[in-house]
Amino acid sequence: MHTRPLAAVVGATGYSGQELVRRLARHPGVRLAAAFASGASEAPRRLPGLARIWDEDIRPFDLDAVAGRVDAAFLGLPEAAAAEVAPALAASGVRVFDLSGAFRLRDATLRAQWYPDTPAKWPQPTAYGLTEHGRAAIREARLVACPGCYPTGALLALKPLVAAGLLAGPVVVDAKSGISGAGKAPSDRTHFSENHGSVAAYGVFAHRHTAEIEQEIGGEVTFVPHLVPLDRGILETIYVRLAPGASAEALAGAYEGAYADAPFVRLTGERLPEIKHVAHTNFCDIGWKVDRDSRRAVIVACLDNLVKGAAGQAIQNFNVAFGLDETAGLL
Repeated sequence: MHTRPLAAVVGATGYSGQELVRRLARHPGVRLAAAFASGASEAPRRLPGLARIWDEDIRPFDLDAVAGRVDAAFLGLPEAAAAEVAPALAASGVRVFDLSGAFRLRDATLRAQWYPDTPAKWPQPTAYGLTEHGRAAIREARLVACPGCYPTGALLALKPLVAAGLLAGPVVVDAKSGISGAGKAPSDRTHFSENHGSVAAYGVFAHRHTAEIEQEIGGEVTFVPHLVPLDRGILETIYVRLAPGASAEALAGAYEGAYADAPFVRLTGERLPEIKHVAHTNFCDIGWKVDRDSRRAVIVACLDNLVKGAAGQAIQNFNVAFGLDETAGLL
């Protein structure tokens, strides 16, 4: 009888999937039982980057090899595949940590707009897995919908201010992401020659992460993402106006109160964070500047899109769900 939970990674050949395998294979509180490719037709193979970390084959996906056979499954699958696989696994007794967007939006109309392959019925209970703001729900959930990489940074920066009633007026999130955020499948947009030496805005008024951010803060957001020529990392510059009577001290106090016990949120105050300080870590760094005369505030949040924005946050949620040290496998 094993004493550590058994886990499987499905979609282990993608960027986030490989990050999951690297960290779970060395996690002291879990036994990585199997790693699967996204599809059933892919030939078994080993990945050079995982040598001496995970020396087993990445196998073709087989639902029957996972359902009811492990304690936890991490899904790094496209939305349509996750929408089919996650409910079946949860019904078999497996606790599911899904990195896709299939289960993030609670409103049926928004789900139909942004994730049309989402199933009508979800495994219950399902939790939105922004760890620092959802631990109680995550402990009870059969399925944890891990947030998108952009929403993770934006929400960690905004939710304490919204909860404290410190904001008035529009919220603008100006976000930059490294190219790995677009996934492993090659395209014209992610081609080296198209990205090197350039920065480009995309998805203006048409990015599905807008709905996710608005859902979680309960208000309207102007969200503009940009692609920058880095392999990984996200920097979000967030423009807000403080409510009458709110102060820079109140803003700092809201953050300090919200994240006093958050091991992976680092508050940098007026020293604004940079991508290089969070790359390859599960930290989200948050800094800010406040203009007292105009009550304008600029908040900067940084994280690694493949770790805190994907695999690392999923493992953090797993740790919470299974009663482990929240930092296990992540420091």
